[in-house]
Amino acid sequence: MSFFILINTLKLMGKGYVEMKIVRILNNNSIVAKDENQQEFVLLGAGLGFNKVRGDVVDEAKIEKKFAPTDGKIANQFMELVNNISMDCILYSQQVIEEAKINYGKKLADTIYISLPDHIANALENAKKGMLIRNPLLHDIKRFYKDEYAIGEAALRVIKEKTGVILPTDEAAYIALHFVNAEIGETKDTAIEITKIMQEISNIVKNFFKVEYNEESLNYYRYITHLKFFAQRIITRTNYPDGDDDLLNLVIKKHSREYECVLEITDFLEEKFGYSISSDERLYLTVHIARVVNAM
Repeated sequence: MSFFILINTLKLMGKGYVEMKIVRILNNNSIVAKDENQQEFVLLGAGLGFNKVRGDVVDEAKIEKKFAPTDGKIANQFMELVNNISMDCILYSQQVIEEAKINYGKKLADTIYISLPDHIANALENAKKGMLIRNPLLHDIKRFYKDEYAIGEAALRVIKEKTGVILPTDEAAYIALHFVNAEIGETKDTAIEITKIMQEISNIVKNFFKVEYNEESLNYYRYITHLKFFAQRIITRTNYPDGDDDLLNLVIKKHSREYECVLEITDFLEEKFGYSISSDERLYLTVHIARVVNAM
């Protein structure tokens, strides 16, 4: 991690508190400060920057959150964000992110500290204007990213509790995508593209076998997890190397119908993305499809 978040640490440090001086005032409630070791911090707290100037000693009692950025790009983006949105949105986001880490064991890229508060601020502004932004991938995000969607729902509860604003379930799905992005280290557009590819492959399988998925089964979870990483490989133009054709031939003999479905997927991906599936990729996809179809 290049952007560490320390929650209420200063108030717990007591006599161990290291005096800091202001080097930049972002607004009345946020400042940039340095300690005696020249370590730079972004500090949030009501009135921290009010009537202050560069060089003033930071009022320890007013510090609510302490951010210690070590990545220059992330630090600059965060300081810009702090200067343009409500501090409350940053604090709501911090709560959601920490709960996601604790409850789901998520390892997240530092970009989540920029993208999530920015999104929440925009969502609240849209709600204030009476604007409802529909999410066309709502159903698929709920299916493919159960943990992340649950985090999105938790975020809506935090926002309702803190502001009284009830955001639509579409927003839970949008927030889920921010966590997907932070897990794979990609942009929001990449996560959307991955979701669309998963949707299209999933529909090919469902229509080929004329079945409905048992979305609560372990085999479905494994299948969706495989599709997620498969879709990432398509986006990044990477592939499994060709492997043992003898093993693939055994799988084809046992699961000939499922392999026919894989060939249909192969043709689709070749036509739409110019992506050729390796023999190992076809093998793994056949096995996962066989498991999920037979579990229905």
